[in-house]
Amino acid sequence: MDNTAQQPSQLKQRRWWQEPLLWFALTGAALFWINEQFNTDNSNNRIEIGPLVEQRISDQWQVQMGRQPSSEELQGLVDQWIKEEVYYREALRLGLDANDTIVRRRLVQKLTFLTEDVATAEEPNDAELAAHYEQNTEQYQQPARYSFRHRYFSADRRTTAQADATTALQALADAPAQGEATRNLGDPFMLQLAFAERSQRQIADLFGREFGDQLPKQALQQWTGPIRSAYGWHLVYITAVLEARQQPLAEVRERVAADLTLSKRQSANQRYYQDLLNSYDVVRP
Repeated sequence: MDNTAQQPSQLKQRRWWQEPLLWFALTGAALFWINEQFNTDNSNNRIEIGPLVEQRISDQWQVQMGRQPSSEELQGLVDQWIKEEVYYREALRLGLDANDTIVRRRLVQKLTFLTEDVATAEEPNDAELAAHYEQNTEQYQQPARYSFRHRYFSADRRTTAQADATTALQALADAPAQGEATRNLGDPFMLQLAFAERSQRQIADLFGREFGDQLPKQALQQWTGPIRSAYGWHLVYITAVLEARQQPLAEVRERVAADLTLSKRQSANQRYYQDLLNSYDVVRP
């Protein structure tokens, strides 16, 4: 007789809780949960709100609002700071800062500012200002400035604006510069009809480059033209010209100090970058 047929209890199907693979998976999940719950290394998850943090938050509020925050407002600001700090750390943990152009540029900008601040921590002294002024005297020359009035002839309103301006020029030449007979010659103009002590560049910014180039060539204290602008045609009367001159250091001291500070910042950044670059091995294709 076959003994295997007589032992049905020994061939019963294995129950689901008896599967070794199942217990292996459950044990691994339990160990992971325990590690997450009872891990004692929480140094990266510790957020300390000390007096310096609160003071910085309070100072930022005061700059924006013009007053110190109340205790309730400060508590709300601290809570918001904690929220931002948690999100910030989680974003770093997830690597969200990697390959982000905006984050990359902001970090570069911040490092640049730190370098500049170190280089310009001290105010420039008189000797430094004088040396910078002497090395860059061309930057502190005041250009010639023109005072003038004009009559405007619109190219949009008139089909013969240039010819009308030429005809009006003769009328102005035959009458006093401010005579009633010539007061209403021309068209209304969106800007002023008289300007005082404007440089050629300022005039070009207002009327266009062609007008700015032609105005200095006009005769002094007589009606001349017509000359073209970005708006139409003009007759001009130059009342006075202040010649170009070299501005003394005492007159432009603040400007020289600002320029020197900017120069120091640029030099410091260039030196710092070169030092950093020398520590890297750059491989180009």
